[in-house]
Amino acid sequence: MSAREEPEDVPGAAFGEDAPVDLEAEFQDSRVQEVLDKLDRELIGLLPVKTRIREIAALLLVDRLRKRFALTAGTPTLHMSFTGNPGTGKTTVALRMAEILHRLGYVREGHLIAVTRDDLVGQYIGHTAPKTREVIKKAMGGVLFIDEAYYLYKPENERDYGQESIEILLQVMENNRDDLVVILAGYKDKMERFFLSNPGMRSRIAHHVDFPDYSPAELMAIGKLMLAEQNYRFSPEGERAFAEYIPLRMKLGHFANARSIRNALDRARLRQANRLFALKPKRLTKRDLMTLEAEDVTASRVFREGRADADEIPAG
Repeated sequence: MSAREEPEDVPGAAFGEDAPVDLEAEFQDSRVQEVLDKLDRELIGLLPVKTRIREIAALLLVDRLRKRFALTAGTPTLHMSFTGNPGTGKTTVALRMAEILHRLGYVREGHLIAVTRDDLVGQYIGHTAPKTREVIKKAMGGVLFIDEAYYLYKPENERDYGQESIEILLQVMENNRDDLVVILAGYKDKMERFFLSNPGMRSRIAHHVDFPDYSPAELMAIGKLMLAEQNYRFSPEGERAFAEYIPLRMKLGHFANARSIRNALDRARLRQANRLFALKPKRLTKRDLMTLEAEDVTASRVFREGRADADEIPAG
């Protein structure tokens, strides 16, 4: 029996036409709100994304209730596309989506398998199919998250084996959609070109979710949350310096939203450690160990030379 089928002998599996059900009670029993609350705590902003996730959860809950009245409409297609720049929370949302699908009974286990092209495509003839099928086997009963999915398709290379992986995925997405949800992710423009070149893949995607870039204020809130999780904080002057840093960094190349903020804070912590080590005498309080000062931020090359810190890794 698939994860989405309800046994006929379960009490309440079929109701009379006028028998009421309490939608709010069903929602509470599903514990989906716990996952939505967790998502709110984990990710600053992203209101359009969170709204869309709630809408999908509502659709699935109503679909589950319809089954109790024998109002079957076929298995809903749940494969998704997440588009947006790096560091906008796509993987985190996919992880929470897997939890929601599990709690509503649409996948058996609710785990997430995150992969890229290298995990799916082989280097020689006969290598791709077993690699792809092994990944799919691990993902069954949960969610398969394919980041930068457009790299599966390389038409300029006639000896590339990505198309073989795509064909296997297409078959599984159609035939096993009651036991596997696939989420494709990447830059919006590249994903659009990928779907134009692979109409079969587009036809299997039911939900397209676009992840916007964060605003400077949201990035500041994200930075402070990251610091708090590691028992750090800004001094008032340090916070003002970081607020100045953020828009400067956003104008530079390879900005990766929350990922770049995390890198910047790692550099600031490094500078703080060196600043504290240079103190004489080296008698430190808990406050000293926790606090990032303005100089820990303004020493960045973003201020001195108008370009990114040496540790900023180009993304995408």
